[in-house]
Amino acid sequence: MRHDTEAALAQADAFAADTEARLAALLRIPSVSAQPAHAEDCRAAAAWLQAELAGLGFEAALHETAGHPILLASHPGPDGAGAAPHLLYYGHYDVQPAEPLGPWTSPPFEPQIVEGPHGRRVVARGAVDDKGQVMTWIEAFRAWIQASGGLPAPVTVLLEGEEEVGSANLQAFLAAQRDRLAVAEVAVISDTGMWDIDTPAVTTMLRGMVYAELRVRGAARDLHSGIYGGVALNPAAELARLLAGLHDADGRVTLPGFYEGVRPLAAEQAAAWDALGFDEAAFLGGVGLAETGGERGVPALQRLWTRPTAEVNGLWGGYAGPGPKTVIAAEAGAKVSFRLVAGQDPAAVGAGFRQAMAERARPGFQVEVTLLSGDAAIDLPGDSRWVRQARAALAAEYGRPAVLIGCGGSIPVVESLHRILGLPSLLVGFGLEDDQVHGPNEKFELRCLRQGIRSHVRLLAELAG
Repeated sequence: MRHDTEAALAQADAFAADTEARLAALLRIPSVSAQPAHAEDCRAAAAWLQAELAGLGFEAALHETAGHPILLASHPGPDGAGAAPHLLYYGHYDVQPAEPLGPWTSPPFEPQIVEGPHGRRVVARGAVDDKGQVMTWIEAFRAWIQASGGLPAPVTVLLEGEEEVGSANLQAFLAAQRDRLAVAEVAVISDTGMWDIDTPAVTTMLRGMVYAELRVRGAARDLHSGIYGGVALNPAAELARLLAGLHDADGRVTLPGFYEGVRPLAAEQAAAWDALGFDEAAFLGGVGLAETGGERGVPALQRLWTRPTAEVNGLWGGYAGPGPKTVIAAEAGAKVSFRLVAGQDPAAVGAGFRQAMAERARPGFQVEVTLLSGDAAIDLPGDSRWVRQARAALAAEYGRPAVLIGCGGSIPVVESLHRILGLPSLLVGFGLEDDQVHGPNEKFELRCLRQGIRSHVRLLAELAG
């Protein structure tokens, strides 16, 4: 097996230029799932990936959903695979909208190779989230197949086109395809990051999320602020008061029962994270901030990975165009998200938000809370067989131990795979903190692409035993 692994690594290095060309071709497809105008582009991206996998010997088919198609592909692995575990690889081909276009240094769907501090990088929407990372394991498959004629383990691939809009049709698909998908023993996902460009990581903690909309209503119509100001209720001001009350002076969330179920971080894990030497000032300085936020007295990595939060994501109400328009808005609203940690119940958090807003609003205002989504946090065992094997593969590639990290974001599919299919997930990603995920000039370091492919070559060998 070691000989085959070395041959596959050599093969991966040999076609590096072709890999970059294939990634560029995928990045040129503007598969923006949120925008109906790009529905055919989403289908084109799925079809492109289907053709790539079929060309590698996978049985690959597109499955229709109420939204964008899901690609399901399978490869039998070696003859008489026997003890080799069946592996499920998950990723998504859809991308976030590219707007605002002004800050982009090049058109978002015309990938450019530019120089950066770590060498060459590709700049395009979807470069790291998730097309570039999906290509790390597809190109690892290619290297194994070209070097050895097959894969060292049976593999199923699941690629969806609605991850960026909430995966509305994925759970039904998983349930419908359960008999086919549940033969896998573990799901491999590359949609996360490294600690830094020299230090690989396995993500074992993901925050969940409750996403809600808050609306505050007053009069039946917008009012002239001179004629009615001083006697009429002001929904925008009331909204601001309610939102300001979501945190106390120490940065803790004030919803009733919000921290119920939250467990303190184990001392051993806290010490391991402290040893990473995270520079909070540099982290914030990179985005133009000089002051820190969140809970006072809690170390930064714990605030990012293992503490729950409440954030205001959007505000509206009244007039916000150029020049004056003196009105008291009839309605004001906000989008609010709560990042959750292991032990918190999304339904209870949503109910607590609705209760608090109803109780805290002053008489005369109509307050409405709409819960748009709710996903639980994930806390994966750091000592599982899969994590140990991943750390071994990554250490062999990078020459240093892979660290176990958390992620402040959410990947709801991990919970769905566990609940519906009974599958654990292995989160091995190759993104960096400065990749501008979801923002203008999103990029993926070509060094991360290359070592991501080589890491997946090694990981396949490790998982196959």
